[in-house]
Amino acid sequence: MLVLGIETTCDETAAAVVERQADGSARILSNVVRSQTGEHAPYGGVVPEIAARAHVDLLDGIVARAMKESGVDFPQLSGVAAAAGPGLIGGVIVGLTTAKAIALVHRTPLIAVNHLEAHALTPRLTGRLEFPYCLFLASGGHTQIVAVLGVGNYVRLGTTVDDAMGEAFDKVAKMLGLPYPGGPQVERAATSGDATRFTFPRPMLGRPDANFSLSGLKTAVRNEAGRIDPLQPQDISDLCAGFQAAVLEATADRLSVGLKLFQERFGTPRALVAAGGVAANQAIRGALEDVAARARTPLIIPPPDLCTDNGAMIAWAGAERLAVGLTDTLEAPPRARWLLDAEAQAPAGFANSRAGF
Repeated sequence: MLVLGIETTCDETAAAVVERQADGSARILSNVVRSQTGEHAPYGGVVPEIAARAHVDLLDGIVARAMKESGVDFPQLSGVAAAAGPGLIGGVIVGLTTAKAIALVHRTPLIAVNHLEAHALTPRLTGRLEFPYCLFLASGGHTQIVAVLGVGNYVRLGTTVDDAMGEAFDKVAKMLGLPYPGGPQVERAATSGDATRFTFPRPMLGRPDANFSLSGLKTAVRNEAGRIDPLQPQDISDLCAGFQAAVLEATADRLSVGLKLFQERFGTPRALVAAGGVAANQAIRGALEDVAARARTPLIIPPPDLCTDNGAMIAWAGAERLAVGLTDTLEAPPRARWLLDAEAQAPAGFANSRAGF
């Protein structure tokens, strides 16, 4: 089957065409992504109104390019998939409305994809991974540990009670005067820093649940930075190194607990999978490798361009759902919030709206 996927949940405007064979193998025929980093950089973060307008201006051309590069015509499509949430509602509306129009005109099945499900299923796009497996999803809006049991069958084992991991990286970068997007800047600065100069907390360390908390750590960095005036380049590097080291230790601990909970409830996972933009951080990848090695579990991380938001992951999730007979009507709503695990409850202390995506 051939599926067109559209992604507009945040600041990437993307479209792709993916082919899924009957045996579950996949081929990406096109994958066009237009980042809006330049539009948002002057503001130090994503501005929802600017993002929505950019999606309106860009999406038609990106869909046309994805279709042309794939060599597929609209009547050949088996389905059209769009990220229907969670995300910035203006952008979600743009992508979902476009997909509905294509589905209506060409009488093609519509698949309204949960953006988180697309991340969860991406390792099956890049390799023949069988269920069940354990997903660590870390990005600007999400930090979760999820048991991926099958298409449409997910159990959240842990989440953040405040800031998402990528969000914390971006906020630390901003408070230290580093350019946007902040995550790569913090990673780069940390390579020349002394991680032992500052003593930062390791949030949630040793707790029996698998939840994360990064707000207190972020505040600790702000407090230390406030004691130094003016900040010198080495101070910034040392602060970044200390912050990143704390994140790595806390992440390793939280994932170890998550894997233990997975084992207790569902047996041995086929793999530990990492997805989301934070998975591109090389230091975090190293920590994940250590966790997987200790758990004697294979570690799978899709290529960086498939970890961040893209159309291919939406198209693939649509194809996976279509293969088991799951489609949606033209009344499918756009959603700013959409839990992957419908039974999940917000953890105690939950306060950040983005964390509940």
